[in-house]
Amino acid sequence: MSLDLENTLYLELKDGRVVIEMRPDLAPNHVARIKELAREGFYDGIVFHRVIDGFMAQTGCPDGNGMGGSGKNLSAEFSAEPHLEGTCSMARAGHPDSADSQFFIMFARSPHLDSQYSIWGQVTEGMDAVHAIKKGSGADNGSVSSPDKIISLKVAADV
Repeated sequence: MSLDLENTLYLELKDGRVVIEMRPDLAPNHVARIKELAREGFYDGIVFHRVIDGFMAQTGCPDGNGMGGSGKNLSAEFSAEPHLEGTCSMARAGHPDSADSQFFIMFARSPHLDSQYSIWGQVTEGMDAVHAIKKGSGADNGSVSSPDKIISLKVAADV
């Protein structure tokens, strides 16, 4: 099966390229917004501000502290799809329709997140580079000092 380049992302990290297959079948509005932000260069240079070993790596906050976003909230697109290793899902505040630009990549299966967060993609290559993202402190809810950054996030069709 050939790659759908319009629905594939290339995430460049310090340890190599991560290929993410986007899932417009699950979350069409989230996929469209992430592609829009990627094409604007929004994610380039943004840190992984919350990284919990064995759980997930979170990014997408322009302020680097988990409090910021692009300024456009998205309506929830929850699905029955499970949160597995490599799943890409939207971070949000307490309200289901509060996702913006922040997302996380799962390090491992986490069933307690299922049907609670909008899954929009799956890592298909480069999971080793994801696992190499600098981890935060468990005592600090995963906050990372001198965190790793996204070098670039691009839609494959544009590369």
